[in-house]
Amino acid sequence: MGQQGLPGEPPQDPGTPPGGQQDTAAAHGGFRRRGFLVGMGATGASGFLGGTAAADAPHGKGALRPERFHGTRQLLVPEVLLLPEGPVRGRAVLVDGGRFRAVGPARQLLAQHRDLQPVRLDGHLLMPGFVDAHHHLTQSFGKAQSFGQPSEIFKTIWEPLEHALDEESAYVSAKLAALEALRGGFTTVADAGTRAPVDVRAVARGTEEAGIRCVLSKIVSKGTGGPAHLARWDGHPLIHPSLAIAVPEDAPGKVIKRTADLCAEAGAVLQVHVNEHLASVERSLKSVGRRPLEHLHHLGALGPHTLGAHATLLTPAEMRLLAGSGAAISYNPVASAWKGNGVAHATMLAAMGVRFGMGTDGTRADGFRLLDAGETAQRLAYGMAAGDSVCGAGRLWLEHATARSADALGLGRVTGEIAVGKAADYLVVDLNVPELTPSYDLEWELVRLAGRDQITAVVVNGKLRLWQGWPPDWDGPALVARAARLGPEVVRRAGLQRVEPAQNP
Repeated sequence: MGQQGLPGEPPQDPGTPPGGQQDTAAAHGGFRRRGFLVGMGATGASGFLGGTAAADAPHGKGALRPERFHGTRQLLVPEVLLLPEGPVRGRAVLVDGGRFRAVGPARQLLAQHRDLQPVRLDGHLLMPGFVDAHHHLTQSFGKAQSFGQPSEIFKTIWEPLEHALDEESAYVSAKLAALEALRGGFTTVADAGTRAPVDVRAVARGTEEAGIRCVLSKIVSKGTGGPAHLARWDGHPLIHPSLAIAVPEDAPGKVIKRTADLCAEAGAVLQVHVNEHLASVERSLKSVGRRPLEHLHHLGALGPHTLGAHATLLTPAEMRLLAGSGAAISYNPVASAWKGNGVAHATMLAAMGVRFGMGTDGTRADGFRLLDAGETAQRLAYGMAAGDSVCGAGRLWLEHATARSADALGLGRVTGEIAVGKAADYLVVDLNVPELTPSYDLEWELVRLAGRDQITAVVVNGKLRLWQGWPPDWDGPALVARAARLGPEVVRRAGLQRVEPAQNP
């Protein structure tokens, strides 16, 4: 990239735009911030955009208005577009009916759709929304209650917390988590199932109202309720049903196999925590003579429909089982840092062809920080010892936090990339910030330098869901205030068993 600019950028001297005026491209490492349409000859009275020159129009967050994203059809003209092959210039995107209907050269699409007023996104990146492959939406009231605790905190923190929820608090918790996720750039979240004694409709209501896409799981460790849950949400535009076994030891082998078969037949994913903590691996060895992932394979429950969460403690043989079966895992690096016994060897899994997405585990809903954590964890856990200074580079982590996460959730045909026919789930990201100036390799920079404060807009299924950090069509601060009241009440009811290490005198 660098001074050569991005693919699709018109060739010209980086310091002098048409008309001989001084440009700012050199100061931004090749990014032409003043509106790339000038270089395309697409402005002026006879240009595609009408009478006002793009170079004279304001740019940055202040130039955009949320109403420009209203309606069922938009012609988006970003400065930079993140496609599967990487970031490119000179492209436009047609959104119609909540889907991407055309992606191509801006000049061509502008000419074909003269009836539409283009939404110019000068100084902005248009990229797919992040896809959280592993979340617990009804744990959002926990926050720092889980910090500094030994592994397997689900027994002392999360199970008691969820058991203390009622319909109202489960709904508020889920909606709060959905709002956090949207603020962090996630357009899809996968809920791994709640233990709250409520109908999962409370969780669905929270995500629906927030406007985020949700893979909604129901825990079926007792072997009941699976078919009804899958049928209940079949065909829903934003809710995609899934089934879950919290951990393999929670259910008899026959139930696990039957649930896996049910998911395979329905085209849904079976979510299950596997090989996360040393204690659970050892319990599995003692009870069934196999490690958790080996046990799933032995039962015939490991396949393309299976999504294993964490998988931080894998042997080489287990990695081969994943690769051979087509099963996917969620790589959750922040969870490893906060309460794990290990870090999943994601770069090795990628090299072996194992499918994996990236998940927050409900820790911190910030897509850009998740990218950074994913790369950093690999560098510290594996890269340094092997002398690997790249650890996948920028593109690997962007792919696995978007398209590859969608694939792991069984939504590869629905979302995860800006491509014709897929849902219009996307972010508008401000590039005119000090952190990205000068810019030489945008993919690396998004992983290491970008932040959620740069997200101007979040769109899900073609509808604007977040504008500069807050929902434009419902009262986000009121929800935060409600959660601030309810959360501590739930924690008090839960009677959490925190470990408080003795302090040295």
